[in-house]
Amino acid sequence: MSAKIHFHFITLFPETIRIWLTSSILGRAHEAGLFDFDLYQLRDFSQDKHRAVDDLAYGGGGGMVLRVEPLVAAVESILERTQRDKSLIIYFSPAGQPLNQPLIDNLTPSPNHAIRHLILVCGHYEGVDQRFIDHWTDLQVSLGDFVLSGGELPAVALADSLIRQLEGTLAHENASKKESFSLSDPTNQAPLLEYPHYTRPAEFRGHRVPDILLSGHHEKVSSWRLEQSRERTRRIRPELGARQRESDYVKI
Repeated sequence: MSAKIHFHFITLFPETIRIWLTSSILGRAHEAGLFDFDLYQLRDFSQDKHRAVDDLAYGGGGGMVLRVEPLVAAVESILERTQRDKSLIIYFSPAGQPLNQPLIDNLTPSPNHAIRHLILVCGHYEGVDQRFIDHWTDLQVSLGDFVLSGGELPAVALADSLIRQLEGTLAHENASKKESFSLSDPTNQAPLLEYPHYTRPAEFRGHRVPDILLSGHHEKVSSWRLEQSRERTRRIRPELGARQRESDYVKI
């Protein structure tokens, strides 16, 4: 059994996160006790009588900035109930390192992995006070080279991908190891995209399922799938073939 992970989401919109973590595959994993999560409304940590958590940026410019005080108060309230050396504070930003499979693998708990609590800070508006990033954040993560309205989507994406790695989440043992980016070429260990899938009917409007998949010859099917993964990777994501699996993310 994998070591349990606990997600702590600091957000202005907790309802957008709860429904995702309690539905479908993730919902069943949560009911099975494979992970825990808590949602923290950032406004609850505001000292402002109107529960305001943002303000105008020094130096002018458009947009509001989340203030440092409520952010730090929220993080410190969580750390009072967790061990600092077992907690990682992640802020989601376009300036962060890419959210990819190597990073997820590095965050996935194991008996030798110290991190048990992920504190996921979801920004909004123009961003957050830089002092919070500089002094109260361990890691910045980006969902991609584009800008979102808030950090909830990347936070949920990270949690979803990590939970899929936990033993017992997926119906088939080691299923996550056969998916895109976890799947690797046995000749050089380069990451591969997953091979194509088919199901019934065997023929639809003149389009047939590849005969090899109907042959019942498991060894030939495995070889076909590997070649399909290689071809698909070369055609769609050729840069993956040259990537070193451990070189493009920061060690945690």
